[in-house]
Amino acid sequence: QVQLVESGGGLVQAGGSLRLSCAASGIIFSGYTMGWYRQVPGKQRELVASITSGGSINYLDSVKGRFTIYRDNAKNTVYLQMSSLKPDDTAVYYCRALASRLYWGQGTQVTVSS
Repeated sequence: QVQLVESGGGLVQAGGSLRLSCAASGIIFSGYTMGWYRQVPGKQRELVASITSGGSINYLDSVKGRFTIYRDNAKNTVYLQMSSLKPDDTAVYYCRALASRLYWGQGTQVTVSS
């Protein structure tokens, strides 16, 4: 059974930092492209950052220089370090694993207060 379990969300003031974690089980983690997405009510889910199995990284323009995605294949975990957070970063953040199949986590709420 595949599971992606996110953690690390919460309430933070603008300018603060959070680190999200996504622990995967049931997949060969090292072979998957891992991504963080976010969604606010009434809007489409958007890609925040992704990292391929080979380490190639892609960021949403609005988070470049503030967010860092990285993975630890030994721990089957992908992280999203978020700094200089803004109220516009408020959303539910989802972890996604993509290879031959696609899997999503359940999401974790991030709320940035002004």
